[in-house]
Amino acid sequence: MEWKNELKILGWIIFFFLLAFFMPLENLRFQEAVEATLDLTRWYAQEHVILCLLPAFFIAGVISVFVSQGSVLRYFGAQAKKWVAYTVAALSGTILAVCSCTILPLFSSIHKRGAGLGPAIAFLYSGPAINILAIILTANILGFEMGVARVIGAVSFSVIIGVAMSLIYRKEEKVKAEEQLNIPLMPEKRPLWQTAFHFFTLVFILVFANWGKPDSDSGLLFWIWVNKWHITSFFGLLLVYSLIRILEIKWWLVIGGAILTAISAFLSPSPLVPMVVGISSLSVITLFSGGENKEWTISSWDFTKQIMPLLALGVIVAGFLLGSTHDGTQIAGIVPSTWISNLVGGNSVFSNFFASIVGAFMYFATLTEVPILQGLLASGMGKGPALALLLAGPSLSLPNMLVIRSVIGVQKTLVYVCLVVVMATVSGLIFGTFF
Repeated sequence: MEWKNELKILGWIIFFFLLAFFMPLENLRFQEAVEATLDLTRWYAQEHVILCLLPAFFIAGVISVFVSQGSVLRYFGAQAKKWVAYTVAALSGTILAVCSCTILPLFSSIHKRGAGLGPAIAFLYSGPAINILAIILTANILGFEMGVARVIGAVSFSVIIGVAMSLIYRKEEKVKAEEQLNIPLMPEKRPLWQTAFHFFTLVFILVFANWGKPDSDSGLLFWIWVNKWHITSFFGLLLVYSLIRILEIKWWLVIGGAILTAISAFLSPSPLVPMVVGISSLSVITLFSGGENKEWTISSWDFTKQIMPLLALGVIVAGFLLGSTHDGTQIAGIVPSTWISNLVGGNSVFSNFFASIVGAFMYFATLTEVPILQGLLASGMGKGPALALLLAGPSLSLPNMLVIRSVIGVQKTLVYVCLVVVMATVSGLIFGTFF
């Protein structure tokens, strides 16, 4: 009824009025928490949005538009070899910049189109649990060993949990496999190598543009860091080739955008400017090209609209509650560090299990877990529980569980959640023992 809507509006007005009225501006901890919020938000805006997130949205758009439906049955269905299905499912998640809710339409789609339960679950877990952007941020911000542990944990989890689900429900999977034997596979719109070439060109641009300085001033990793922008420019040239020859965009549009990007790189001391110019040029020329190229940019924009507000909110909340810690800066948040250390400090079974449970029910937008864990670690959280939350949190959430239940049923959803929580707890204990 109309009066219920009016009461809802009135309730929000009263809430924000009371929030403003009783805001403890004179409290020193509150002032420091506000400062931490602004500091962390500015740092993320300067260091991660343009170089990390914007390219990632275009990569997600490639998957959404250029990967055909027939590929699902080829690589996930009954006719695919098991080792191929699980490998593709686990590794495909490493390049998706999606959260536990964004992965759901993709999971539902491949499941309904005939993907086996095991590979579909592997894809469901791997998608939000890890992606290239998350690898880079985790290693740079939380430490190299945490980044490596996340890679190993997420990829192995996806396969182990997928295989376990497939074995538990093997009778149902056998029936599904028999039904798929006579399903014809539709031909690809373009050769697979062309889609892969275009996709991985964008992935390498993302990787090398965000390559962090290693601890050692020698070796291959240091050489890559020194020459990162030359390497990124090389893959930029490959992208120009891909846009013209594979996506068949008019050459003068692509060359014009490339020239503008090159000029901005020579004139600006900051790499952010040519990245913005390049992405803006790419958006314009694909929109004017129409067809799939236009759909690519629109799909990328849809990812941007869905993820960016949640990421911004996550950074703000993390800064206010847990403080800001980066590049030698440490500003406390509103939550006392003693609370954190009491619940998730050390490396006990309880602290790891508690971190896994909390992570499983909390909602993490893509990459939001990184600033949150950054604050928790600074407040006394143990590294074992941090990894447990990192392996359980991004892949699960309460909204995620509700949607999964509607796709595969209550029983399978409960089994999946329990497997994730138990494995995250055990992994946290092992990691905390050695680090």
